Amino acid sequence: MKVAIIPARGGSKRIPRKNIKAFGGRPMIAWSIQAALASGCFDRVIVSTDDNAIAEVARQWGAEVPFLRPKELADDHTGTIPVIAQAIDWLREHDQAPQTVCCLYATAPFVQPEDLRRGLAILEEHAVAYAFSVTSYAFPIQRAIRITPEGRVAMFQPEHFATRSQDLEDAFHDAGQFYWGRAEAWCEGRPIFSAQAAPVMLPRHRVQDIDTPEDWQRAEWLFRSWQAETAAS
Repeated sequence: MKVAIIPARGGSKRIPRKNIKAFGGRPMIAWSIQAALASGCFDRVIVSTDDNAIAEVARQWGAEVPFLRPKELADDHTGTIPVIAQAIDWLREHDQAPQTVCCLYATAPFVQPEDLRRGLAILEEHAVAYAFSVTSYAFPIQRAIRITPEGRVAMFQPEHFATRSQDLEDAFHDAGQFYWGRAEAWCEGRPIFSAQAAPVMLPRHRVQDIDTPEDWQRAEWLFRSWQAETAAS
């Protein structure tokens, strides 16, 4: 059995109620639910939440909410892996043991059904523990700078001050959209960023963290532009 689990706690502080706040004409979480359903990858699409209002919205858009997440897994410090492991344990206790589980974030309006299908194919073809969305950095990380306590600048890697950008190794980061994984990997707490994970590449114009009001505004700009381009093509 393949299951999508969408974590969506109710205690967001920087953007209150962000998981169900309107984005592009829908509650934010609806985009993730609809992509999961449209992908055809899943036997069940489940939202893990501690919040009754989020649960109601999730059900309205086609997801299941068969349990409310324990409060001890719904604070600011709880990581993703324990949340997914708890959901898997709940399913096992109710005779629905999944073999493959995709953690799909509730704030991923750019995720596409085809992205999820590619992730599943990569997980299965490469026999890894995880396959997750990544994208490239727009600027060489080897030439990053920091601000010193004195208000000046310093390079993290000063040896690359004169190195041409094209001569530096490309770098990538977590796109923060979805993480396919084998059930045993989630439950054993295996790290996602490891040699047992494979990348699912996404273009930069469809990647945006949404943690602050500024992030939200930028995501809306990108989303409108992308939707307009898609409609015109």
